[in-house]
Amino acid sequence: MSDIANALGPLFLLILLGALLGWARFPGGDFWPRLERVIYYLLFPAMLVATLATADIASVPVARLGVTLLGAMIVMALALWRMRRWLALPPAPFTSTFQGAVRFNTYVGVAGAAALYGAEGATVAAVAVALMVPCANLLCVAAFIASGTLGRASLGRSALALARNPLILACAAGIALNLTGLGLPGWSREATSLLGAAALPLGLVAVGVALRPQALWQGGRAFWLSSLLKLVAMPLLVVVLARLCGLAGVERDVALLFAALPTATSAYILARQLGGDAELMAAIITGQTLLAMASLPLLLKLVGAS
Repeated sequence: MSDIANALGPLFLLILLGALLGWARFPGGDFWPRLERVIYYLLFPAMLVATLATADIASVPVARLGVTLLGAMIVMALALWRMRRWLALPPAPFTSTFQGAVRFNTYVGVAGAAALYGAEGATVAAVAVALMVPCANLLCVAAFIASGTLGRASLGRSALALARNPLILACAAGIALNLTGLGLPGWSREATSLLGAAALPLGLVAVGVALRPQALWQGGRAFWLSSLLKLVAMPLLVVVLARLCGLAGVERDVALLFAALPTATSAYILARQLGGDAELMAAIITGQTLLAMASLPLLLKLVGAS
């Protein structure tokens, strides 16, 4: 337990630092929204390209990892949709609950995998991102469409936004460079790696800045349901699927880590754009991030992660 806590503790401290900076409104203005765009559109994609372009992807059991992670996401999405009448949530709160149970925070996931398992963990995490980001976005947009909350945003605009997702494009570019044998020649490898190295610490601080503790008062039943499904039910589902698929070692542990992550801060933006309950989404993001600081180390320890 101490090894896991020692690996994840610094990550959580960076998130708390971000929360403190956000509370203090430092440095003020629109600094953080602009920095988030730099991280999302430049630094984090650079990290994914640098990792995937030079990694030994052949050593990662992609099929078993995909069945485990995507299978868990799809089962969770279908189960939530079947329960929607029983939950008796209006369409907008339901979509926020749905996002809270299905989406995941990529910054915390990749940083946690690298901290726990080094370069091997970072490689598996990058492959997990390549698999999960398109699936999570498709499932969430489908939930908005099926719930009838899409508002002014058309299906075509949503599909275009998905096609332009910088994380999806970065994963595709990194895998293409790897499979073609081009890699990152010359100075481009070091330059891309340097850019990517800034992504995780800044991304974690930005996660903290985006937290809104005041929104927790508006969470209610939907918040606790979403958190229970995301932080407990999803990891347990991944454990079952991993055993059925024969996924073990670092790959199993990284899959569990990604399953137990709090939901993504970008879910708030999607809730605003597609007619969801943005205030509930803010409560879910904030509460899950704070709860995950305790639940993540405990879950990894319970299943025997190193």
